[in-house]
Amino acid sequence: MKGFSREDQRVALCGLSCGLCPMRLGGHCPGCGGGAGNQSCKLARCALERGGVEYCFQCADYPCQRYQDFDRYDSFLTHQRRAADLEAAREDLEACHSRLREKEAILAFLLERCNDGRRKSFYCLAVNRLELEDLRPILAQLSQDAPTDPKTRAGTAVQALQEAAERRGIELKLRKKPAKKGKA
Repeated sequence: MKGFSREDQRVALCGLSCGLCPMRLGGHCPGCGGGAGNQSCKLARCALERGGVEYCFQCADYPCQRYQDFDRYDSFLTHQRRAADLEAAREDLEACHSRLREKEAILAFLLERCNDGRRKSFYCLAVNRLELEDLRPILAQLSQDAPTDPKTRAGTAVQALQEAAERRGIELKLRKKPAKKGKA
């Protein structure tokens, strides 16, 4: 969006974790404030109109009508941690960035060492939803016991992440908006 930019490319205006997004990792979106990728973002437009706030929580009207049903469904990135991550950024931005840097490193490991070519979205979702205390032991296990076959490594990683999610009562699945009736 012309005239709009942000320094922070790790946490979006709305609190989404851009560094854990499959679209950004694939080079399809620079994140809000990073260039052409935010052309249709209503929140970026709103932030510009309100003097270029870095995060929505800095706006006197947050949360506004733009957030009505915002977290109900996921896009290509889960919205299920968005509000909590934005609140964490409000409380302590550096601690939030530190946590996200560690999660980004775990995601990079999974994508480089445990990907059979079909797991990017799953790994992005799992790392986003799970806590670091769940992810650290999985990373340690995968670092030590990683089989050489990519398919086997991926299966081991997926199983460990699914088990951690089940212990927390988390479903590692994006919540898609139902298709409108009459559309094929």
